[in-house]
Formats: sequence, structure tokens, C-alpha cells
Amino acid sequence: MKVGYKYASPSRCTQEGSQATLGLSPDLSREEKVSFCGKLKHPLLFRDAMLMLREIVVSDTRKKTKERTDYFHWLEGEIERRIKAHKEYMPDVRKALQQEMDGWDLALSQKKDEIAQLQKMQRNLQKQLDQYDAWKDYYKIERDFWKFIKDRDYSLWFVLDPVITVHQDQVSFEAFSLDESIYGCLSVGMEEFELLQAPRLGTTNIDFSAKLEKEMQRFRSYTDVTLSVNPEGFTVDNDIVPEYVEKKIDLPETWIKGFNQVSSAAALSGAELRLSPSDMYDICAFLRKHKEKSSPRYMKWILEPQKRVQVVFEPFGTTLTLNAVYTGAQKREEKIWGRRRWLVAEKLIPLAKAFYVRILGFGMPQFIRADMGAMQMTIGFSSWSSNDWVKGTAFNIMAGFTGNGCYQKVYPLLKDRRCLSMEEIYGCLPDEKTDRVKAGVGMLFRRGEGYYDMVNDCVRFRHLCNIPIPQSLYEVSAIEADVETYSKLTFDNMKVQYTRKQEFIFTTSYREGEGLPPSETELAIDQDGQITRLNCRCKKFKRGARNLSEPCAHILALYVASYKLLKLKNLEYEKEYKINDIMEMLL
Repeated sequence: MKVGYKYASPSRCTQEGSQATLGLSPDLSREEKVSFCGKLKHPLLFRDAMLMLREIVVSDTRKKTKERTDYFHWLEGEIERRIKAHKEYMPDVRKALQQEMDGWDLALSQKKDEIAQLQKMQRNLQKQLDQYDAWKDYYKIERDFWKFIKDRDYSLWFVLDPVITVHQDQVSFEAFSLDESIYGCLSVGMEEFELLQAPRLGTTNIDFSAKLEKEMQRFRSYTDVTLSVNPEGFTVDNDIVPEYVEKKIDLPETWIKGFNQVSSAAALSGAELRLSPSDMYDICAFLRKHKEKSSPRYMKWILEPQKRVQVVFEPFGTTLTLNAVYTGAQKREEKIWGRRRWLVAEKLIPLAKAFYVRILGFGMPQFIRADMGAMQMTIGFSSWSSNDWVKGTAFNIMAGFTGNGCYQKVYPLLKDRRCLSMEEIYGCLPDEKTDRVKAGVGMLFRRGEGYYDMVNDCVRFRHLCNIPIPQSLYEVSAIEADVETYSKLTFDNMKVQYTRKQEFIFTTSYREGEGLPPSETELAIDQDGQITRLNCRCKKFKRGARNLSEPCAHILALYVASYKLLKLKNLEYEKEYKINDIMEMLL
């Protein structure tokens, strides 16, 4: 998706004595001209939070593979230059040396008594050849080349500018990491600012360069900082407004779809833990001091009701007991991969009052929320470093945000009210069914026109891009269509069993077609609403990872249907209930 950004000037930070203005240039190509000007009450807190958001933007935990096209083009020219130099200054050197070596080899076979002397002469000749070898300095040349590229164009590698939204009650900054596995959202409440002018609500991209990052690092406790989002840009030292800055970026489809999936995952329920800053420090300190060199590389969270949380780090087998106490009703063990990404939250440890960790289950994302008073930092991690928010699990399906629903009514409502909880949205649209309203909110997410605020448990209006998103990026996907088809067949032979471990086990079967065996699907969900076990006999599930990171349409359809039945009560242990029995209980 081709997107053009236009800024009146680069974002810049100006300081005069103890007064500093952090000027952020908004995108002028947007319909809403966002503006904001307010004096920060805690500038150092804001500085560290924004610097951490910058770390998320530049974070990339993927296995590094260098783009060598430009390098080999340069190397080819370098080889040609050296060859020409050899031809000019050393004509026929290689041929003469080779002929001389051949002669000595012949003499070597004829005169065994001269072998030692000839071998010595051969080594000397080889040294001469090495001096004129075009590949002798290959690795040094390669290192110098990449250092040159990094020093010259380092800032151009990071082209996805953060998204800033001015709400009535807060200012939020959203960003994705380079590998699209980490989502960050900094929410700054209006009580943190001393407003100098009335803000104009809306969303825009901001020019957040590496140079601006360095300027922010100069903030000190005695500095009074004013945050200014000014569409007119900012002047340079000679009071001349620089020319407009324009960027043309090819946004990845996964970057756009990822924002939708993050909002859907944030709306899911899970086990939430309250960690103290010392707990988070213990986790980060262990990760910082220990670098795993073999598999398995995960940390296992052992959660027992009313007991202190334990974290087991593999492959070391080290158990860390936190001060946090698990208040859930179900004993569980959760494994988390890509744990080194948690180090992005390390800078917030001395600033946060508490950390809230939400674990959604095996193969599902995790969220960390740092409570810093008037500021809240929400960080979302995908299940694995190599698994972004789009691959694998369709979180919008699991959250019920599927289809178009009553999007035509949801959009004007959110655009007018800007921020509403799901219950308030239902109340504002009493003539619509709950499922249609939820689907309409899902379409709002998919079009990039809103996001889910898990801090305040509400839906906020936000335009992700300055142009409408292509229909191909938000239309109903193939797996959603399959889930909708299978959902109509789920209750035909669905069975429910309640175990002594206080888990619901749902089973059903889907017939793929004439002459094909049915797909037996099983799903186990505990009292906290988290999936503890799943299985399906279809080919797609067996060929994949066989867990929730790559579910099939059968599992998703069964989950959507079964989630509505988790409130069943008075079920006998180990007894199997058919759908007719369940309907009688509900009626």
C-alpha cells in the first residue's frame, strides 16, 4: 500500500535556558488537522516513556539477513578495477608464475634429492600470488561496506512513523516494531498537561527521527518541557521555515492488518497478574545475565491460586519466585517464547508503580501494562519472535469481531463520541443485535478507524492511515468464511463434558464432503476462559504447529460457539451432555 506523508518541517526540539519545546510535525495530508500544545508536569517520565517507544519502533529480533544486492554491485566494480590494475602493472605475471611452478613440479618428480628445496621455492611463489589476489581482503571490505551504509543511511531504515491521536481525555502514541512482533502504545492523560491552547482532536503520523531522539535525551529535571503538535511546522535557528518534508512509503500489508489483530487480542480475557517493579527487575536481570545457547528457550509461568507466582527459565532450569500472588481460580502453567523481547520494558522499571501482565494462553500473545500514574504504557508481544500478529491465529475471530455487522452505524457513532465502552455502544444502538454491533466494531478495527484501549476497557476512534485502506486488506478472509460456514454446523452433534479439574471439554465433528471422513474437533477451556487443550483431525491442523498459533477453521468455529456456554452451571462431573440437554438447561 503506497502512502505519502507530508510534514511542514522536520520535528525538532528547541531549548532556551531551562525552557524546551518538543515540536512534533503532524502529517498535513490528513483531513483532520491535529494540533496540541501543553506543558508537561513530569517531563523526565515522558522522556523515558517516549525513548522506550522509540526502542520498540527500531526493535527487530528476526534472524538478520543482509540485503546484498547493492553490495555485490559495488564488489563487482571493485573487482574490475583491481583486474585492470593487475593488467596494467603486472602483465602476464600469473601465467609466468604458473609456468615456473609447472617446471619445478616436473623437476621435482625427476630429482628427488631436490624436493625440499623446490617445496621452499613453491611456498615463496605462493606468497607472491597472494599479494596480487583480488579476494584477499574480501571480509574486511565487506565489513567496511556495511559500516558505511549504517553510518550514512541508518535513519532511513526506520520509515514507519508512530501514530499520535489526540483524544478528549488523553494523547496516545502507537507504534510497531520492525519485525511487527511488538506493539507499543503510550497513553498520556490530560491531567499530565497544563494546556496552553484548546486541542484539536484527531489522528496523525509524526516525524520521529533519530535526531529528535537524541534531543530528547538532553531533558533534565530542571527543564520545563512543552509538547507541541503544530501543523504549521517549526522554524530553524534563523527563523526561516524549512521546505516541506515529504515521504513516500510502501506500507506492508501485515503492518496494517497487525493493528486490527492487536485490538482484537486486547479485547480477549486472560489471566492478569500484578507485578511489582522488583518482580519485573528480577525477570529482566535474569534475561540480561543469561544468554541461552540451546533449546528449549522459554519461560514457564506456574500459577497456583493464592500462591506466589513462579517462573521457570529454560534451558537453565532456574526457578524464580516472584512476590506477586496469583488470584485466579484455576491452576495453570503457561509457556512463553520470545522472552528476550521483554527487555524493552526494562527502562520503565524505576518509573512504574506496578506492571500488569495479561497472559492469554499457550500460543497466544501477552500484554504488559506499565502504570506510571498519568501515563500508561501498553506493550503487546506476539506468541513468538518470528510470528507477527497476522500469521497464525485470527484473533478477531476469537473475539467475535467478524463480518461487516452494522458498521455503517458504528462508524458515525464513534467518530462523534470518540471513545465508548462496548456496553455503551450496545446501549447507543438498541435496535441492533449484539453480534451485529460487535461485528461492526470489528470492521472499524479492520479499516484502521479505531483501536481497543485495554487500559480503560473501551473502543477509541482513530484513523490509522491518511488514505482509505484498500478493500483487499479488510474484506472477509477465507478462514472467516469457513468459520462462518462451520459455525452453522457446530451445534449439530456438539457435546459438552465438565471434568473434576473444572474444565469444559467441547467436542464436535464436521463433514468436509462426500466420501471424506469427518473432522473430529476437541477443545478444552478452563474456568478463566482460556484454552488448555485443543485437537483436530483435519489435514490443515496436523500439517501446522498443532497448537493455537495455527488453528484451523474447525477449532475457531468450535471456540466461537463454545465460549457462549462457559456460564453453564450445575453440571455433573464427567457426564457428557448433548446439545439438546444444554438447550433444555438454558431454557
